[in-house]
Amino acid sequence: MSTLNDQVRAFWEQGPCGTNPGITGTIEPLSRDWFEQVERVRYEREPMIHGVAQFTRHGGQRILEIGVGAGTDHLQWARAGAECHGLDLTQAAIDTTAARFKLYGFESNLQRHDAETIPFPDAHFDVVWSWGVIHHSETPERIVAEIHRVLKPGGQFLGMFYKRRSLAVFKEWLKWAALRGKPWRSFADVLWHHFESVGTKAYEPHEMARMFQAFGQFRCDIAMTPYDLQHFPRWLHPWFPQGWGSFLDITATK
Repeated sequence: MSTLNDQVRAFWEQGPCGTNPGITGTIEPLSRDWFEQVERVRYEREPMIHGVAQFTRHGGQRILEIGVGAGTDHLQWARAGAECHGLDLTQAAIDTTAARFKLYGFESNLQRHDAETIPFPDAHFDVVWSWGVIHHSETPERIVAEIHRVLKPGGQFLGMFYKRRSLAVFKEWLKWAALRGKPWRSFADVLWHHFESVGTKAYEPHEMARMFQAFGQFRCDIAMTPYDLQHFPRWLHPWFPQGWGSFLDITATK
């Protein structure tokens, strides 16, 4: 019987996040134009990535990215002068990121590996980065514990988890629960079964604080996203509280 992580891997082996034909169209896969399109759309939709990562502040540091995907953020770390290491559950992501780095003339130590057991020694990294990945794992708490282990004293985790009580999740609940005559289904249940790969989880800030309690400093900011605002009239957008956003932007210092 396959584990949840096996099912998650099978889903994402179909293609790294942000590379579907709705984004890339008919552009030749793995070409420079293809990668540039993936990057353009990613940062148009999620501009807060730059504010959380602050790539250029970490030149010369040793960086681990958990979930390299199409290598978009990974390339920003390399461009900033970081020593890059990357893990991903899927070979598709490792191959895509390796192709991107070769095309752009950078190097990274890339490994297909489950981050619930990070294959690096204690106190090895200055920064661990993971954007919208860990909540797909069978045991996110185990990954966070591993992140704490491999960070140097004073090292930082930077990244994002999904927020459960958000407009984006509410819309999924309407679609899969309320409009199907099953209003008793919880947001968590809808997320698990219908939000990207099976087993997707989302959290609230106090749950994140508990997960990162071993860290000396912790900050959690809520970000409103285009995924929250999509399908709502534009005139309504300014009236939605920031707290209804679906991204929890995390900065945690060991």
